[in-house]
Amino acid sequence: MMGAATTTPAWLGADLAASTDWIRPLAPSAIAECEAALAGLRRRGRSWPDFGREDFPLPTFGRDLEAVLDELETGRGVVLLRGFPVERYPADELKSLYWGIGTHLGHIRYQNARGELIGEVRDEIARYGEVREGPAVDAVLGRSSRSKARSSGPLRFHTDRCDVVSLLCVRAARAGGLSKVVSAVSVAEAIRARRPDLHALLCADYWRSRQGEEAGGERQVYALPVFAEHAGKFTTQYSRTFVEAAQKLPDVPRMSAAQDEALDLHAALCEELSCAMELRPGDLQLLNNHVVYHARTAYEDVPGPENDRLLLRLWLAPRNSRPLPPAFEVLWGTTAPGAPRGGIAQRGPSPQGGHT
Repeated sequence: MMGAATTTPAWLGADLAASTDWIRPLAPSAIAECEAALAGLRRRGRSWPDFGREDFPLPTFGRDLEAVLDELETGRGVVLLRGFPVERYPADELKSLYWGIGTHLGHIRYQNARGELIGEVRDEIARYGEVREGPAVDAVLGRSSRSKARSSGPLRFHTDRCDVVSLLCVRAARAGGLSKVVSAVSVAEAIRARRPDLHALLCADYWRSRQGEEAGGERQVYALPVFAEHAGKFTTQYSRTFVEAAQKLPDVPRMSAAQDEALDLHAALCEELSCAMELRPGDLQLLNNHVVYHARTAYEDVPGPENDRLLLRLWLAPRNSRPLPPAFEVLWGTTAPGAPRGGIAQRGPSPQGGHT
């Protein structure tokens, strides 16, 4: 069971909403360095994903990004960089800019079994008539996590399969689409205070399905706790969709009524303690998945094929990430701090999935 002390600060959504220190407007010099780095790529005929950090020099802004990583790992775990001039760039050049910034933040990880490195989070059902990159609904497991994210519907609080998730807002919705964040540490502490019996259950294993995310892994399951602590560091890994999917498989142990009650209390406290924010075009949101859950409200798009809400997403493994409990290797590939880890495993020579 988790100890009483953790080095991760807890915070309340109301306090986050009342503060601005986690929002960092970009200085003109930072934008100028990004422009110069993009110009260097153009001269050399380079574009994402075929360049690394050394090809995208950010002499001053790069140090600012190191400070962001420190805040993500040792502070609240949430930072918003505001003011990227996303409207200046055609789509592929904007991805090169985002990729270049990502190389300064860590190792970039795969987001699905088909090699997706920069995700386009948008309503694919409205745009293409279906969810691309894999089946939206499995006959046994039900609707996939990806299909929920690539629609205009709401998303429950969850973590992604990476140390840090970043979202760059290119276009906002006409209405809705608020991003909601909550401190997982605060949620865990509130559950322990109100119902220590349910907190103890959340520190024990819950079975999850990989839900077909990994190539060849359509029926793989694994068990991990929702809350854990290792070397004085808190961690959580959770999406109720994957727990619910596992319960539909015949050989997975059934959840008890108390385990289900614990998940209900977890969901209620995520809502109670959260903060909602509207992401503006040019906002770059960064979240540490070990200490922050995120969710989304439903949204409505502006009509037209290039007016839809669009966020670009990178999954990152920073070089200052925390050590993880040994049991978490089943999901992360390695639990070593600072290692390229997480993401979705690929077929072939990259067993962990990712790009460095």
